[in-house]
Amino acid sequence: MLDATRLEKLHETLTGAARATVFAHTHPDGDAIGCTVALALWMKEHGVDARVVLPDKVTDNLAFMTRTLRPADFSTDPDAGEWIAGSDLLVCMDCNAFDRTSPEMETALRANTSARKVLIDHHLDPDISSFDLVFSTPDISSASELTFWILMEMPEIQGDATKLSAPVREALLTGMTTDTNNFANSVFPSTLEMASKLLAAGTDRDKILCFLYNQYRENRLRLMGTMLKDQMVITPEGVAYMLLPSELIGEYDIRPGETEGFVNIPLAMAKVRMSLLLKEEGGLWRVSIRSKRGTSANKLAARYFHGGGHELASGGKLRWPEDIPSRGDAGRYIERATRELLAEEDES
Repeated sequence: MLDATRLEKLHETLTGAARATVFAHTHPDGDAIGCTVALALWMKEHGVDARVVLPDKVTDNLAFMTRTLRPADFSTDPDAGEWIAGSDLLVCMDCNAFDRTSPEMETALRANTSARKVLIDHHLDPDISSFDLVFSTPDISSASELTFWILMEMPEIQGDATKLSAPVREALLTGMTTDTNNFANSVFPSTLEMASKLLAAGTDRDKILCFLYNQYRENRLRLMGTMLKDQMVITPEGVAYMLLPSELIGEYDIRPGETEGFVNIPLAMAKVRMSLLLKEEGGLWRVSIRSKRGTSANKLAARYFHGGGHELASGGKLRWPEDIPSRGDAGRYIERATRELLAEEDES
């Protein structure tokens, strides 16, 4: 799966850097945080002054991964831009291009023309022209899994997961767990092998699951009930969608990250082929899409929501007045878009 010559070059690049920026996409999820923290920790353990810089703040439910290494928030940390400018290595992870960060952070990254640039990602259509070394593998569960297998090939590790430090192992297993929805999707034989090796090395999966799924505030569950009872619409074609307007976010005092997983719930129904969650944010609808096998979330996101991702899990945005006349027209837009796409897929 991984070319030995390119791995040797990657090892030389990672361990030979003096100062490195490891970064990921905007609204970083568990996989983005897991793989960046793991790689930066491993580099620091090998003498590199490495720092994780993310476009946004790490959400409360994922902050446990950052106990050993605290990422910089580019949107608020005044030193983040200076750190990027002074780095001789930029490592882009769980992110297929600079423009998947933020406009301001993309500008800072592109301004550093002297740094070596490495891409480690599992999304479709990587911008390979912007990087000196690319590891892009779409047929894998997560960027955290790809990072795991890369590290396992490093000469210091030689396939022995016990030689990875405990914080690195925890971050990688957490990232993979979140991107597979706790082994519910995008699971490959290599994914289970990764989990087995990390568990055998002593990684505490029970602790990870407790942090991920049993540490939410009451507000999250109250909102979840309201969303399922009052906000969920199911179309005749088998599409479920829920709108989360700013009024409800304020009423339930919802924090970033507390709606994680809501979009997956409607897929528990046999008649639902696809599920969408639209969350109002910054004057637009931020869209999460999940689907069952045979229905393309990625195609819907790319065609109708300025986004993309994976075949069964994607995201995007819906703007007004550019895409729809007003905020209240989102439901009609979703129903038309999904009806068109599903009719096309059913014909093929």
